[in-house]
Amino acid sequence: CPCVPSKGAMMDNRFATALVIACVLSLISTIYMAASIGTDFWYEYHTLSPAENVSEAGRIIWEEFVSKDADEKTYTDALFRCNGTVGLWRRCITVPKNSHWYSPPETDMTTNCISFSLSDQFVEKYIEPGNHNSGTDLNRTYLWRLQFLLPFVSIGLMCFGALIGLCACACRSLYPAIATGVLHFLAGLCTLGLVGCYVAGIELLHRKLPLPEDVRGEFGWSFCLACVSAPLQFMAAALFIWAARTNRKEFTLLKAYRVA
Repeated sequence: CPCVPSKGAMMDNRFATALVIACVLSLISTIYMAASIGTDFWYEYHTLSPAENVSEAGRIIWEEFVSKDADEKTYTDALFRCNGTVGLWRRCITVPKNSHWYSPPETDMTTNCISFSLSDQFVEKYIEPGNHNSGTDLNRTYLWRLQFLLPFVSIGLMCFGALIGLCACACRSLYPAIATGVLHFLAGLCTLGLVGCYVAGIELLHRKLPLPEDVRGEFGWSFCLACVSAPLQFMAAALFIWAARTNRKEFTLLKAYRVA
């Protein structure tokens, strides 16, 4: 972090404290953001009786869910019926360990996940999910793409800000902390945009594919981590900018006083 003042200036304790807190907030927000990207609990579906639902269709649900040709409607229906969870990179359903069409319902369940390929992240969304002839739904298409790209932009900005901070420490200057703060502010905007895009995408999807009566949907803890990360980034940005600007102002006044 940009923790060392420029030559000839003494850093006030409040500046040092602000920078330490900003660095801690930045580190926590980065961890939260990385954890949210890597986990699969952005949105969760809770079905009343998943075992019975799976036993009715046997392996058909799982085979369609893992198929490379599975469209949005196919895997969304499976998520509805099998206590599914959706992340930015993977989708998961809960099924019996031994799911056969001839076997009775089992209570011993296991969670199986399938990753979205890179092409899946940029695939077009249709006005009627599953109907390729219904035309492209531009709103959902670009919301999906943004929710994939924005978290990486956010983490990249924070890492770049940390690099600038390390350079500032090496150069024994506090002034680059302003640039670090600006980058954290932009990262916070990206994270906030990610949250907004995800919420809007889920709402638009459920308008096209309403939840069945016995299925309840809710945002998961991975989504909550991203929501918490955004204000932490804004707070870190505010502390970096405040410390740098205030220290520069006091150093200027001290220099003018010495000249006088």
